[in-house]
Amino acid sequence: MNGVDKLGHTHFDFSALTERERYKLLIGTVIPRPIALVTTLSRDGRPNAGPFSFFNVLTHDPAIVAIGVENHADMSFKDTARNIRETGEFTVHICDTALVDRMEICAIKFGPEVDELKQAGLETVPGEMVRSPRIVAAPAALECRRYMTLQISPAREIILGEVLGVFVRADAVDPRNLHIDQHKMDAIGRLGGHSYARTQDQFEIKTMTPDQFCQRRA
Repeated sequence: MNGVDKLGHTHFDFSALTERERYKLLIGTVIPRPIALVTTLSRDGRPNAGPFSFFNVLTHDPAIVAIGVENHADMSFKDTARNIRETGEFTVHICDTALVDRMEICAIKFGPEVDELKQAGLETVPGEMVRSPRIVAAPAALECRRYMTLQISPAREIILGEVLGVFVRADAVDPRNLHIDQHKMDAIGRLGGHSYARTQDQFEIKTMTPDQFCQRRA
């Protein structure tokens, strides 16, 4: 840390920080982060669910989402990472306000023999384009096939998934123009610490063309 500069900012040199210190700065500044409630099946058909806030969509052609997974300290895989390696499939669910408490139950570090979906009381149906189960209560679900896995460190990896199809709750989407009502989606985001944010407070800004910008400046 180099102190406060003349512009009123404090600089942190990541090379001088511990892993935990870097983590605290990142989750406090990159906000809000969307939450992926990921369901998978093990090779022998056992369901698993876990939330990840190191998550986002990266591109639409092909349609790729990314999930950052921190595995166990002993380098063994979390259930989500192992299941995706074994089956190549997973489903990402967008969490709304109504799902928060049950999503948090899925974050509890249960053993692989425990069905988080059952513990959280989440109804599921079989997947359409993948085998992983779909959570009925989620406002949207993206069925994905593993595109590639980037091994970042012995305990950390980024899983890229190609979105094969998406389910959106019928009252939140107009199938004619593909417009999604984001108020009805009511998605939540992750902040630092134990805090979350809602997306109901919204505003619009339309990016100007170069001509429009020049006219405004004239």
